[in-house]
Amino acid sequence: MRISKRLWLPGETIPGEEALAAEFGAARATVNRALQELARAGLVERKRKSGTRVALHPVREARFVIPLVRAEIEASGMAYAYRRVSRKEDAVPDAVAARLEIATGSRCLHVTCLHSGDGRPYQYEDRWINLETVPTAGAESFETVSPNEWLVSNAPFSQARFSFRATTTDRAEAAILGLAADSAVFVAERVTWLSGRSITFVRMLHPPSHTMVMDM
Repeated sequence: MRISKRLWLPGETIPGEEALAAEFGAARATVNRALQELARAGLVERKRKSGTRVALHPVREARFVIPLVRAEIEASGMAYAYRRVSRKEDAVPDAVAARLEIATGSRCLHVTCLHSGDGRPYQYEDRWINLETVPTAGAESFETVSPNEWLVSNAPFSQARFSFRATTTDRAEAAILGLAADSAVFVAERVTWLSGRSITFVRMLHPPSHTMVMDM
């Protein structure tokens, strides 16, 4: 807050951890973690012996939080429902291997499921999970909890790549979404990594009436 209001100016040395802990009535370890977060966000620069300074050119970055489909649907005032369509460990096809940056034929967990609002299809989720990075996913049935929710809680990520486009469904996708074959749909794709190792590639299909809203 003091940085955004420019009470602490770029290049200015801010009070030390002990002084901040006393001022805010917090443990010194808590202050240290907060300063580490500010440093990771590019707002301050920390150096041994010289203390912590406000960055001369603070990084302005949009931080994207993986959305929960359940929360999106319920925020729209609709009743949420989830159905797992399929789950199996399988060899990844070439296209998926390229997105996950792993060898073709590597075995991953493939889960497909349908998210609905007020009984109407909202999102068809077609997801591959890299079991080398998230081995605990192999023990999950995803019968009652979606991979979307499970991964948000159990698999933190350090990097993500998103793509959005319009396409048409194949027969199986159209049937699940309750659409005619070759219907136009909105597709969002996402790959996440943790320390350079891919976690998951997901393809999310929405009916043509879908509106995407992003808060950053």
